[in-house]
Amino acid sequence: MIEDLKKDAATRMKKSVESLRSELTRLRTGRAHTSLLDHITVEYYGSQVPLNQVANVNVADPRTLSVTPWEKQMVPVVEKAIANSDLGLNPVTAGNVIRVPLPPLTEERRKDMIRIVRQEGEGARVAIRNIRRDVISDLKALLKEKEITEDEERRAEEEIQKITDKYIAEVDELLKAKEKDLMEI
Repeated sequence: MIEDLKKDAATRMKKSVESLRSELTRLRTGRAHTSLLDHITVEYYGSQVPLNQVANVNVADPRTLSVTPWEKQMVPVVEKAIANSDLGLNPVTAGNVIRVPLPPLTEERRKDMIRIVRQEGEGARVAIRNIRRDVISDLKALLKEKEITEDEERRAEEEIQKITDKYIAEVDELLKAKEKDLMEI
């Protein structure tokens, strides 16, 4: 019973950390990486599909992405989708290849990005703490129903706290790495 609660808590906390990791990869640093365009969708035969399902996305150089749509008629559609995205990028088309240069980040923009990173990190920490709270309330319910003893409940709470601390530390490491990445010129 207690082991199931601990496994569930660890699984849910791990998902929170993974969610934060995917959010942070979306935030643009000075370097090009293909996951930057992952959340962009394009109109393809009447439905919205992710960009990576209609085009090949590669890193041309550290500051440029190249996007090669698989069908020629998709070039203007993909270019428009990238231009209209929330990333503030200006794609340039050369035949079938769309080049997406990443402008260098200004100091002000870097600080804004760090603020966003910290907000995302705090959201992940809150999610992890909420999971801990839920599990502890489940433990208290088990104690109330006399399915576990007070000692078992106390020991389980300590173990849940250790699991929580582990995942909070992971969040802090992710944030530290992303902030360092953002401050590099």
